[in-house]
Amino acid sequence: MGRPAPRPASLALRAALQGFAPQTGLAAVQTAWPQAVGDAIAAVTEPVAEREGVITIRCQSATWAQELSLMEADLLARLREQLGEAAPVGLRCSAG
Repeated sequence: MGRPAPRPASLALRAALQGFAPQTGLAAVQTAWPQAVGDAIAAVTEPVAEREGVITIRCQSATWAQELSLMEADLLARLREQLGEAAPVGLRCSAG
């Protein structure tokens, strides 16, 4: 009987990191955010706080905060696709 094929290191690393990641709503959103919103938006925004299922997003400018507020329903749908039940119920966008 031969040895099993080696597992890719990326799978082992991903499993290890998931074990160390905090299991909070904010941490889940922070992990999913770049993929949910895309590189352009992720570069100028950051999920920074969570309260009662509402995630506060710090935006680079008031213009971005307003734009994300207008996109809230779409962004929440994208997060729901990735996070399921762990998705936030709302977003609060602020310039900072």
